[in-house]
Amino acid sequence: MKPHILETTTIIKRPLSEVFDFFSKAENLNLLTPPELEFTITTHLPINMKPGTLIDYRIKLNGIPFNWKTEICVWNPPHQFVDQQLKGPYVRWHHTHSFKEVNGITEMTDRVEFLSPGWILEPLINALFVGKKVKQIFEYREEQLKKIFA
Repeated sequence: MKPHILETTTIIKRPLSEVFDFFSKAENLNLLTPPELEFTITTHLPINMKPGTLIDYRIKLNGIPFNWKTEICVWNPPHQFVDQQLKGPYVRWHHTHSFKEVNGITEMTDRVEFLSPGWILEPLINALFVGKKVKQIFEYREEQLKKIFA
């Protein structure tokens, strides 16, 4: 089955080095995740980000708790990093974070390829629940980034 793709671009009126430094600290994910997800990093902090770094989390989706493990599979500061789910609520989760600076302003693009569980019912599950939730999470993330970097 082909994954769904969500791509968003956020303009942050700060230099690339400052924005990438923020994203290089895994604990800042807590600031970018909606509170109702009860997102918690369970890996000991601080985390040294590099290819092969494993990060464990706990998250609630629709009130159901999940353990989630991701791997940093690409680490190219300050331009890009990629995390992918090894274990968690999705069949596939591959998140590319790309950064570029233009005249002191950072353009950050998130590209997420995801696939919900549900096998033959996956398109329906995605249309009714998962796709909307992923979109809401990234809308919240964009609002928070605008506040943090105001």
